[in-house]
Formats: sequence, C-alpha cells, structure tokens
Amino acid sequence: MRTPRPILLAALLFAVSWGGAWAEDIGDRTGTITPAALGGRPGANGWSGEDGASGHPLMTANAIRQAAADFHPCLERLWPLAARRGVSRASFERLIAPLTPDLRIMDLLDSQPEFTKAVWDYLDVLVTDARIAKGRAILEKYRTTFDAVERAYGVDRYIIAAVWGVETNYGTISGDRPVLRSTATLACVGRRQRYFRDEFIAALDILNRGDVRADRLIGSWAGAFVPTQFMPTAFKRYAVDFDNDGHRDVIGSMPDLIASTANNLKKVGWVSGQTWGYEVVIPANFDFLSADHHQTMTVGEWERHGIARPDGKPFPHPGDSAFLLVPAGVQGPGFLMLPNFKAIMRYNPAEAYALAIGHLADRLRGGGPFAQGWPRYERVLSRAERLELQQLLERRGFEIGEPDGRLGLKTRDALRDFQTRIGHVPDGFASAGVLERLRGR
Repeated sequence: MRTPRPILLAALLFAVSWGGAWAEDIGDRTGTITPAALGGRPGANGWSGEDGASGHPLMTANAIRQAAADFHPCLERLWPLAARRGVSRASFERLIAPLTPDLRIMDLLDSQPEFTKAVWDYLDVLVTDARIAKGRAILEKYRTTFDAVERAYGVDRYIIAAVWGVETNYGTISGDRPVLRSTATLACVGRRQRYFRDEFIAALDILNRGDVRADRLIGSWAGAFVPTQFMPTAFKRYAVDFDNDGHRDVIGSMPDLIASTANNLKKVGWVSGQTWGYEVVIPANFDFLSADHHQTMTVGEWERHGIARPDGKPFPHPGDSAFLLVPAGVQGPGFLMLPNFKAIMRYNPAEAYALAIGHLADRLRGGGPFAQGWPRYERVLSRAERLELQQLLERRGFEIGEPDGRLGLKTRDALRDFQTRIGHVPDGFASAGVLERLRGR
C-alpha cells in the first residue's frame, strides 16, 4: 500500500493519467538521457517541462532537468543501501541498467486529489452506486475468504473491500508503470527523494528475491501495485501467504491479497469490533477549537458537549475514545472519529481518503448516504490560491510546515488560529473569504 506518505498508497487513482510504458520517449534503453527528456515534451506520455505546482525548489523545471541528467550516478550512489538489503551486485547492475527517468511523474507528483479536491467532490467520485454494487459482488464472490481473514485478523471485511474499491476500483485501474522505474525516478528526481529511496531499494529486493516477477511488478506512478496498492516497503512488511502455497502472491492469489490487506491494517492499529466513526450534528454554539485530531474525549463526553447523531439514535459505545473532524467547517457535517479512522489514515494520510474508505464500507454493509449536506456553493480554491493561502499564513507568523498547496493538518491549525484572531468561527475551513481576509481585503 502506499503513499507518498510514510505509509502507502499515494497512487491517486481517479484524477490522473497513468501515462505510458517502460521507455516512453524519455531516454534510450541504455540510460542515456535524450534532449526530449531534459527539455520536457508536452503530451500524454511526456513531462510538461514546467515547474511543479507545489513550488518546492526540487520541483522547478531546472532542478528536474539537472536531476534527470544525474539519474544513473544517483542510482549508483544507492548501491550501498541495496547491498545492505542483500541485493547482489550482479542483480543491482542488471536491474538498473535499462532504467530511464519517467519525468511524466513530476507532473503527477503535485496533483494528489486527496489533498487538493473538495472533500465532497472526492467522495462523489469514489462512493458511487456502481462501486457499491461491485463491492457487494466482490464480497459475495469471495465470502469464504473474507470469513477466514476476518477470523484471523479481526479486520472488518467491508473496510478491506472499501480499500480495494477506492484504490483501484476493485483492480480495474491499478496502473501500468513498472514499479522499479517509478520508484527509481522518485528516488532521484523531485521533492520526495528521501522517502522513495526506501521504496526503490525495497523494489530491488523484491525482484532480487524473486517474490514477484519483473513483468508483474507493475503499478501506479508512485510505485504502488496490486489491487489494494501496496508500496514495495509495505509488501515487505505485511504481505502474507494465506493460501499456504509457499508464495506471498498478492497479485494472483485472492486469499493472499485480502489477508495481506487485513494484516497491514491490523499492524497499523486496527481495533477489532470497533467502527471507524460516526456522522454527527454540531450545535450552533459549539467551540470549534475542540475540533482537533489531538483533542480526544469519550463519545459520552462529546455527547455532553451537544454532539449528537443526525437520526437521534444513541451511540452504541459511549466509552470509546474519539476526536471531532469538521472537513468542511461549520457549514458541513461533523464526524466523531475513532482509532480505526487513524488506522486508515496510516494506510494513507489524507482525511478525505480515510473518510471515503469509511463511508464506502458503511454503504457496502447497507448504510445510507450522509444525512447532512456539503457546502457545494463554496468555490474551491485553486492550487495557486491554496499555495498563496499557506504563504500568507506563514508571513503572518503561523506554523504551516512547508507550503505545498496541500491543505493538511498544520494548515488547518494555522487557519483556526488566524480565524480566532480576526473573530471568525475557528473551523479551519479554507474558504475564498478567508483567503481574501489574509490578503488584507
């Protein structure tokens, strides 16, 4: 599984083009970098030649060109890491010799919909009637396997099916890029090199050990592969041989795939017998400074603060610990999130992703849509505006981390501090109105 996060699954599945194949006019088979690669050739299979939208210094067009020119020397510098993993020198040379940088990935690296789309748009794409119907068919088809995996790992089958559905629409859009080439590119070019060095070395190790054949190690631009999108390091940690045939075959064996996905979730904190969260109604006089990942209380304590379910039903386990999430601010629904929501976020660190997984799982088990509406009338900020918002917050002394146009937890915290300062409801929602106030208008 993945991420460009520290844990898996950044293969962002529905809004990006997967592009071309092993040698898509970016270099020749010997690794020589062609002028087209260094200049960037617009088109479906080529890099645009433009600066990355994040504004990161390693994502400028010149930095990308320079890194591409240094591609094979960069890979050679990673040999000591590969050797420590047990990769033989002969395998290392054989595997890296044909590699060329896939610079189209640089255009995709800054286009992650979990962080850049409105949460309601993201959910609209991923939680659909067609995906629900297909997921229910998958659950029925592999009922016996899901039964056995649920007994063995204690992970809700509907969550496993939802991961499968959100990641690749049940294996129908799993990507067509060689994982080794993608991870090699990201290990040497762009803003995520430190993270992807481990993924590249893990991919080398997988091929060196023969766990997966090179012609089957195919996935997304971020290096995630198989229907539930394992990153190479995740495969090494979590893949299991559930069908006991001597191979951890998460590509061809449904028992291995389903069990490996469950094992991953279990190892990152899944709590058996507990749900992921509840949609809730927030009272008008609520103190939104309490809506914070770090502000946990029991569900019963949240009830005493006026938090209730939309249908008025009681919470089944008032002693469970939870935090309050308001992804669209005061104008949208609220959610009490239990530890399993954080387990999903360790699979992929975006709130919108985890919310989509939880909601799709509930729909697969027979639940209905969210009861409250989203503020669809709000104009979604463009990437340039999101980056500007972060930079304006930073100039005012707020800690937002590295401005990158992705509105994560640090940006929300900074926005809430700014809203408090100007006398607005501190809900952390990045609206066009808040941006205007930051501009001083």
